[in-house]
Amino acid sequence: MKKKTTIGLVAVAALSIGITAFADSTSGPKKNVIDEVAWIVGDNAIYKSEIEEEYASMRSMGVSPSGDPYCVIPEQLAVEKLYLHQGKLDTIEAPVGSLSPRAEMQMNYYVKMLGSREKVEEMFRKPWNSIRDEVIEKMKTNYIKEQVQDNLTKNVKATPNDVKKYFAKLPADSIPYVPMQVEVQIMQLNPIIPKQEIENVKARLREFTDRVNKGESEFSTLAIFYSEDPASATKGGELGYATRSTYVPEFANVAFNLNDPKKVSRIVETEFGYHIIQFIDRKGEEVNVRHILLKPKVNEKDLRDATMRLDSIRKEIVAGTFSFDDNVRYISQDKDSRNNKGIMINNNQESERYGTTRFEMQDLPPEIAQRIEKMQPGDLSEPFIMTDPKKNQEVAVMVKLKERIPGHSANLAEDYNMLKRMYENYTKEQIIKDWVEKKIKDTYVHISEGWNNCEFHYDGWEKEKAEK
Repeated sequence: MKKKTTIGLVAVAALSIGITAFADSTSGPKKNVIDEVAWIVGDNAIYKSEIEEEYASMRSMGVSPSGDPYCVIPEQLAVEKLYLHQGKLDTIEAPVGSLSPRAEMQMNYYVKMLGSREKVEEMFRKPWNSIRDEVIEKMKTNYIKEQVQDNLTKNVKATPNDVKKYFAKLPADSIPYVPMQVEVQIMQLNPIIPKQEIENVKARLREFTDRVNKGESEFSTLAIFYSEDPASATKGGELGYATRSTYVPEFANVAFNLNDPKKVSRIVETEFGYHIIQFIDRKGEEVNVRHILLKPKVNEKDLRDATMRLDSIRKEIVAGTFSFDDNVRYISQDKDSRNNKGIMINNNQESERYGTTRFEMQDLPPEIAQRIEKMQPGDLSEPFIMTDPKKNQEVAVMVKLKERIPGHSANLAEDYNMLKRMYENYTKEQIIKDWVEKKIKDTYVHISEGWNNCEFHYDGWEKEKAEK
């Protein structure tokens, strides 16, 4: 899944499913005129009842707006109207086929939390279908907003000179402190998977294919409930538009040869497990597909055997028979590190160290962090079992601490990638802010009396005041 940059005003996760919840009648303006118009943005009205519903939804989820809710929430709704208008101009359409299964999953979550459909309807004071429709509409709005933001900022690319100038202008108290980091080497063995387990996985995928082909199930619904790729499962298995180089060759060779959205691919084996794939759309050199991933399970005996083999290898290294660095390429089954003396690459996309060999402790798999914490550079751990974060499968490993970098104030020499990302995020925020304020300037906006005594996040809303 492509990483999204949330930019702008009070982007609260709860609002992504911000549907009407029970409102405390004692707080905020009294809900006695449900159709009072608070704002008008272009051709769209924002009603008092709509604002109160959003506020009630936030409170029901334990979220508080950063400021007066009767200022923050209507402004956020107004900004959403601007994004939706731009989405129409850009002909952006939300993928309803993917959103509907996600909405069903959200509705099932409500039932699980509250106990029954009737209790969900009682909680939200609306019929089941109305609640579901509002969930889908909110998801559509968020999708369009993200696509508009991506379109506006897609060309932001920092040069070394850009980063150098940005860093030179940072006030001393704005230069981030970089916590202690480590560089780690890993030797990994993947347990042998029994043939019967592989056949069982393939049989389940063939069953899914039959259900889709017979019209008994939607591919996206099966992906939500059964796919073992957590990043795409919540989106009905959809991976988004991507180039061939995004995927491992085995997957790409099949995905890029599909062209019929009604058919399901053959079973595809990759290093991550076994997949079936469904075509969605193609744009130039990019294709958008869904997939369902199943992974054969490892049994305890095979894990023990792999751990024992690593233990024997460790004894040879400690005895000086051979070195970790020279032999990891022949022994380790971690494709990302074995040809680089076992040095791990930071694949945590949320980390400022993404793509480098340096890790803050929270970026490491927890099993590795636990062992590295008390080790000194050059120390080699005992073998242990961990979950491979790429495959979400148990493997046997041992790790060596290569280097420990003390905490320090960020500098260009050691922390360029982090500062580059800071510059790019800052630039994107400015592009979005400038775009919103220009959009406000070019759009008819009226704020009703009683709703305009606010300090807004964006300038230009109160045009009538400015004209006076």
